[in-house]
Amino acid sequence: MKDLAYLNKFFIKYRWHLIPGVLFVIISNMFGVLPAQVIRLAFDLVTDNIGTYQLFTGFNRQGMIYEVFGSSLLLFGILVLALALIRGLFLFFMRQTLILMSRHIEYDLKNEIYSHYQDLSLAFYRRHNTGDLMNRVTEDVNRVRMYLGPGIMYTINTVVLFILVIYFMLRVNVTLAVYSVLPLPFLALLIYYVNNIINFRSEKIQERLSALSSFVQENFSGIRIIRSYVREPSIRDRFAQESEDYKTHSMALVKVQAAFHPIMLFLVGFSNVITIFIGGLEVMKGTITPGNIAEFLVYLNQLTFPVMALGWVTSLIQRAAASQKRINEFLHQKPEIVSPNVPKRIINGLIEFNNVSFTYPDTGIQALKNVSFTAHPGQMVAIIGRTGSGKSTIANLLLRMYDTTGGQVLIDNDPVTSLNIEGYRAQIGFVPQEVFLFSDTIAHNIAFSADVLDMPLVEQAAKDAAVYNNIKELEKGFETLIGERGITLSGGQKQRVSIARALAKQPQILVFDDCLSAVDTRTEEEILQNLGRIMQGKTNIIIAHRISTIKNADKILVMDNGEIIEQGNHNYLMQHKGTYFELYEKQLLEEEEIPGN
Repeated sequence: MKDLAYLNKFFIKYRWHLIPGVLFVIISNMFGVLPAQVIRLAFDLVTDNIGTYQLFTGFNRQGMIYEVFGSSLLLFGILVLALALIRGLFLFFMRQTLILMSRHIEYDLKNEIYSHYQDLSLAFYRRHNTGDLMNRVTEDVNRVRMYLGPGIMYTINTVVLFILVIYFMLRVNVTLAVYSVLPLPFLALLIYYVNNIINFRSEKIQERLSALSSFVQENFSGIRIIRSYVREPSIRDRFAQESEDYKTHSMALVKVQAAFHPIMLFLVGFSNVITIFIGGLEVMKGTITPGNIAEFLVYLNQLTFPVMALGWVTSLIQRAAASQKRINEFLHQKPEIVSPNVPKRIINGLIEFNNVSFTYPDTGIQALKNVSFTAHPGQMVAIIGRTGSGKSTIANLLLRMYDTTGGQVLIDNDPVTSLNIEGYRAQIGFVPQEVFLFSDTIAHNIAFSADVLDMPLVEQAAKDAAVYNNIKELEKGFETLIGERGITLSGGQKQRVSIARALAKQPQILVFDDCLSAVDTRTEEEILQNLGRIMQGKTNIIIAHRISTIKNADKILVMDNGEIIEQGNHNYLMQHKGTYFELYEKQLLEEEEIPGN
């Protein structure tokens, strides 16, 4: 239960749902045990006076006695019905308070998890897959809600009913009460033993469910690749294996529960047999009446459902504990990137990398080694190099997705770690290497950074990104709904919509991370010309593989193995005849060979 202790703060928050709910449980159970005493009175009335009724056989008075009997029994019946209706009313109130409380807590818990997910650093998302994240905020929270609502409701109901029933039993006859509840300790031991099995198997089920969810989510996202490589049969087989694994663990839990319930019913039935046998002996001794046996049987039958619910609630609590443990694993993780509590401020765009080194925490790979350069407002600084040379790492450090492991990143001569993250990132336009578009209209994707859709601004951004004409050719234009991850657009269109999204932000710093790879040379040139116009006085960082993209940059950084091996403008680097010159000659040769192929 230590994992579920995290939820105590919600019980305090919703105490005015919990406290009345508990009171309604107590009141409903009070009206639940009273019918047993009414039945006892009715039973004793019949057994005590049946002899008198038979004694007047053949006399007129027998009819009068029958009417008195009938009226009395009808009155008892109406009383039992009235008590049941009153109990039902308070059961309704009980559900309206406790179940409603569980829904409120479910809402708060989901929001808390989602908010915490957003605070966690990029490294966290590199370590965990999307399916597992989704499963914890949906399936795991749902199992916790079952504990918060039905679990708590039936637990309180069972405890209160047990106390009331045992109390009334002891008032009638201690000996009969002791014998009647004799099987219950064995039931308690059984529950204690089964709990451990249920807990272990519940955790295994949740692990398999997360793996299954991740598998499905990943394959639906990559459905085009799967079909291109004709891997549908193989994927189906793997899905069947994952499902079989999940089914095996689920069946193992169901088998335990299937054996658990019949044993409980047997123990409750055994209590009824003991009650009738011991009760008959006590009636012969004259310590109780036959009505008391009927009363005891009603009490024991009232305990049947709580005893059965006890096993179900035990399973709920154990599964909720397993789920809350998984939720707590993420909630207790601290974000590695923390924004200082300082006001937001306007930046000019002066960027300085001062002996920056960085090693990825997950892999231990050193991506940057003592990198130093300066980018002034109004400058276009280009970064080029082979794959894995550390280009994208510079963009991540500039956005403060990670913190440096050595050296400093300075913005306007202040460490980036001293800036308010939200205010700082709001002034950066970032176009990632892997384009991500949301399942929404093109207009809303471009205007993603704004709370209000400004169509003139959206259209101008589309023109600057050289995608306006492509959008207008679509049937619904800017209102065209983009499929998941932009599946309805071509690669070049997706890149340009992503560029338009960054430009619509009107940033002070613009970062292009190799986002022109799917754009033809003519369109690329148009986009770069537009950038030169709209980014005057602002800072441009362009990461690219093609030299044609960056040859007009004010400063070019050539990277290799995490280090800057050359820097300068295009003419200087060509005269230097180093790595940059070799890359230029190689790309020029490749372009000349293409027409002859």
